[in-house]
Amino acid sequence: MTSFDKRGTDDRLLSPDNSLLTIIDYQPVQVGSIGSMRHSDLLENASLVAKTAKLFNLPIILSTVNAHNQRNSDTVKPIKDVVGDIPSYDRSSINAWEDKDYNEAIKATGRKKIIILALWTEACLTFPTLDALAEGYDVYPVVDAVGGTSTIAHETALRRVEQAGAHLITIPQLLCELQRDWNRKDTVPGFVKLLQENGAFTNL
Repeated sequence: MTSFDKRGTDDRLLSPDNSLLTIIDYQPVQVGSIGSMRHSDLLENASLVAKTAKLFNLPIILSTVNAHNQRNSDTVKPIKDVVGDIPSYDRSSINAWEDKDYNEAIKATGRKKIIILALWTEACLTFPTLDALAEGYDVYPVVDAVGGTSTIAHETALRRVEQAGAHLITIPQLLCELQRDWNRKDTVPGFVKLLQENGAFTNL
C-alpha cells in the first residue's frame, strides 16, 4: 500500500509542514479567572497541545501580556516546561495580532495555518483569530484547551469565530490530522502516547 505524498502541495488539512502553534496568555491571572472548565483540565490539555506541536516539530509562537511591567506573571510552568527556552513576545495590547513583534513572528514562519490556544476565548483568542482570518490565514482554535470567564462567554466566542471562518478542532482530531498516516513511523509512538494521555486507547 502506498500513500500519496502531499508535502509541498496545497494540503487542505493540517500537516507538520504547513502549520504553527501559537500560545497566548497562559498566565496565572488568566488561568485563575477561567470559569468554563476546570483549571487543572485546562492546563493538562494545553500542555498536551504543546507536546503535540513539539512532536511534529511545529513552530511555536508564545506570547504574554503585561509581564514586562510586572502587572502579570510569565507563562505558567506546565506549559513552559513543555515548550522550553523559546522567545516569548510580551505585549500591552489585548489583541496579540496588533503587537508588531508577535505579528512579525507569526508571518516569519511562512505558514498559513494557525493552531491557536489563548485565554480568554472571548478576547485574546477571538481578536487575533478574526484579524488573521481577514488576512487570509486558516485558524484552528483547540476548543478543549481554551477557556473563557464563563461557559456562555466561551461558547459565544467560539460561535463568533466559527461564523467568521475559523475551524474549531479538538485534541484527538488535531493529533490524527497531523499524524495522518501510520507510515509516518517516527511520530507513531509519541502520537499513541499523547492519545493515551488524552484518554484514548486506555485499554492498550
